[in-house]
Amino acid sequence: MEKKKNTKKDLSAIYDKDKQYTIGEAIKIVKEISTAKFDGSVEVHANLGINTKKSDQQIRSAVNLPHGTGKTIKIAAFVSPENEKEAKDAGADFVGGEELIAEIKKTEKTDFQVAIAEPALMKNLAVIAKILGTRGLMPSPKNETVTPNIVKAIAELKKGKVSFKNDDTGNLHAVIGKLSFADEKLVENFQVFIDAVRRLKPSSAKGTFIKSVTIASSMSKGVKVSIS
Repeated sequence: MEKKKNTKKDLSAIYDKDKQYTIGEAIKIVKEISTAKFDGSVEVHANLGINTKKSDQQIRSAVNLPHGTGKTIKIAAFVSPENEKEAKDAGADFVGGEELIAEIKKTEKTDFQVAIAEPALMKNLAVIAKILGTRGLMPSPKNETVTPNIVKAIAELKKGKVSFKNDDTGNLHAVIGKLSFADEKLVENFQVFIDAVRRLKPSSAKGTFIKSVTIASSMSKGVKVSIS
């Protein structure tokens, strides 16, 4: 039997996995080494110098990327009856109050990527808090998904506003665009994201806050980025 040829790229000929590159250089490398047959997402992974066991060092927020993410997201809006029409008109994919909550409780289906809610509706979400929480969908004031201005929130999310929070290992993950984006747009989205993270450094966190940053595509190895 004829052996298959090994067509795997020799990545060491393209970049040094231990070297830090400028964001512009890193983006060019990620595009070159991506093996995706589709328009993959470009992701940022940042390791933070925080103590994840301390509540005052939890990082959770949202940022408006100037060029969006290139992803189409579905939004669930938990609103009072009088605000349902404007939420639908603004582009929310699932809109409702008690009926929507009851449906999610019964089916446990969450066919949306982001949930937003009016402050008055938050107490009603208690019955599905476990379902939403375990899937990272629970609305929160920290990432501006609990707001009285539902229309504005929907518009920003549809344009490319991204939420992010640290995981148990002190890492942040966010999508900043697609491989098909012009390099300049990915650079700008990256810089806006990193600047937003920098501003969130807890006063109790000592030492280097952003310890390391890498970018990667859906189907590529990570490339280290210098942010100094």
